[in-house]
Amino acid sequence: MPRKPPAPKRAAPKKPSPNKAPKAPERLAPGAKAPAFSLPRDGGGMVSLADFAGSKLVLYFYPRADTPGCAREAMDFSRLEKAFSRAGVHIVGVSADPVPAQDKFKAKYKLAIALASDEKHRMLESYGVWQEKSLYGRKFMGIVRTTFLIGPDGRIAKAWPKVSVDGHAEEVLVAAKSL
Repeated sequence: MPRKPPAPKRAAPKKPSPNKAPKAPERLAPGAKAPAFSLPRDGGGMVSLADFAGSKLVLYFYPRADTPGCAREAMDFSRLEKAFSRAGVHIVGVSADPVPAQDKFKAKYKLAIALASDEKHRMLESYGVWQEKSLYGRKFMGIVRTTFLIGPDGRIAKAWPKVSVDGHAEEVLVAAKSL
């Protein structure tokens, strides 16, 4: 009796890679509605997009508290905080660091701006800044340094992806004044 040919082997289902980036939302272009958020902030309490309804807001994302680039960026925004305030602009820095690290960072550099914590990365993902990064051939998830200027109408007025720190705060101030 002839033997039946063996059934073709099915490929095993692929397991998702733990380092695979979640699908990022379409980049938040000018005119897009800013995603709502509510996050714990330095010094206790919460900060949300709704807190700034009718006002201009600079929302900047930084990779890690108390690292050289992040410290320079935070100090630049703090140095210009009064000029931003005179222009009717609020500033909030966001990272995935826990609130105690944000508090320590703020105190160490005497920062004059609000810092928020998104340890669960939900808000970071909604703004498209939690992405796969690579350093020395190693892939990992992290924050891509990005800034958004949000208008009084709650819409993105301007976006700066992949920010270079030097001169950035001044550039954002010029844009905020013209809004």
